[in-house]
Amino acid sequence: MVSQANNAFRFATLSEQGIEWTLKRNCSVTPAQLGYLYVSLCILSMGVAGFFWLQGATLVLPFAVLELMAVGAAFLVYARHATDSERISLLERYLVVERETAGTLLRCEFAREWVRVEPRQDVGQLIEVRGGGQSVQVGRFVRSDLRPVLAREIRQALRGV
Repeated sequence: MVSQANNAFRFATLSEQGIEWTLKRNCSVTPAQLGYLYVSLCILSMGVAGFFWLQGATLVLPFAVLELMAVGAAFLVYARHATDSERISLLERYLVVERETAGTLLRCEFAREWVRVEPRQDVGQLIEVRGGGQSVQVGRFVRSDLRPVLAREIRQALRGV
């Protein structure tokens, strides 16, 4: 029974509690790996800059520091959003949407019988989940051509198919 239901869903995973969709950013480097990379880049760059500073090229060191600050700022922006995700859980009576963006968690609960899942008609638009006077948009981490498939899958799960 579980394997038949599992074949019906492309994006969802089944558990004892219900059905869950976990949508994440496709990141090739974790924030920890990025930190190690940045430290090694600082050591290498400061070593080269220190060598040239000792040789009399005094402007190399300030430019190396400026460069490392700019790269560090870019890495920080990347790392803040590397763990962004959306989790949609269909429990017995509720559809729970949790969206994490830059460390901030937004959680919305919808009564299962009153929730509406609608893919926006515009091409490339997000999926809107509405019910009980609140709404949230999901699907940021799914290709735009697959968003209608995800919306249909969530609607089927809500109907109990």
